[in-house]
Amino acid sequence: MANYRAASRYAKSILELSLEKGRLEEVHADFQKLSEIAEVNHEFGVILKNPIINSEKKLAILKALFEKGADKLTMTFFEIIARKSRESILLDVAREFEIQYNLHSSIQVAYLTTTFPIDEKLRGEFLKVVKEISGLETVQLEEKVDPEIIGGFVLRVNDRLLDDSLSSKLRDLKTQFAKNHYEKQF
Repeated sequence: MANYRAASRYAKSILELSLEKGRLEEVHADFQKLSEIAEVNHEFGVILKNPIINSEKKLAILKALFEKGADKLTMTFFEIIARKSRESILLDVAREFEIQYNLHSSIQVAYLTTTFPIDEKLRGEFLKVVKEISGLETVQLEEKVDPEIIGGFVLRVNDRLLDDSLSSKLRDLKTQFAKNHYEKQF
């Protein structure tokens, strides 16, 4: 919980500062790059969270990764984080920055899971549903293919979940059969 609060505050600070300096899109691109690096390279996240590795080495790694093309504001932010020895929450800050950026830009992110890659027509239908649910015009659809759901789809928008998958229907059916409707309940 404390990491979430700290990450949220750092993200809010860098978002507001980048807005003030007119560098929001550049800083956003840097944080997206940070998240992509951590997603591709698990060891990067482990290094950032490792208390044995000192802050100077972590900052040197960040500088090596971001020295070309990164915004000066982002690099200054990394230096402040390193000075305060808070590199362990840097990936949480990046996640929280993305959430706050989407709120600021009125972008609704929705997560769709299907058993097959969807085509443009179907994507348009899902985008239409998400726009109705959220009331926002800009929608970013994160698509995932998962054969475990057997068929149908699972759509998550904020805290709403539309689960029309066969696996959930089978689970519900199993639960219904587990109840003996012919026994008297006490």
